Amino acid sequence: MRKPAALKKLVAFLQRIPALKANIGAGQDAEGLWWVKFQLDIRHPLAWHVVQELSCVVNYISVSERLPTVFYPVSPAPYLNGGPSEFLAWVIENRDASFTANDLAQWLEGRLPQPVEDASKWPADEDPSLWPPDDDDTPEKV
Repeated sequence: MRKPAALKKLVAFLQRIPALKANIGAGQDAEGLWWVKFQLDIRHPLAWHVVQELSCVVNYISVSERLPTVFYPVSPAPYLNGGPSEFLAWVIENRDASFTANDLAQWLEGRLPQPVEDASKWPADEDPSLWPPDDDDTPEKV
């Protein structure tokens, strides 16, 4: 699917965020409601920080500044397809056509770490033992 021109700025911004995989889907319906869908590299040390930061801005920036957007995970049935490293995706969608993808890009630019692509500007877990293993999804057998 070709990305609508109205979503290019948001998609370009999201592509700069650490832990996001390069291929980002996007679309817009006839009423002007839009969405973006992407995957995270779940082994990236900042993956959960990215989820937390996006959740904060997109879902609940403050009690008085709620955006008309939602951020949530989606997945096909794991027992038919596979694990989260391949099949877990994340969606941002809007619920008000007057709030554009460019509007969200501006909100994110103003509230996420700057420069957004610089991993050292993002909060990081101090203890690397908390990070997911690099080899596979299977826990170590003891």
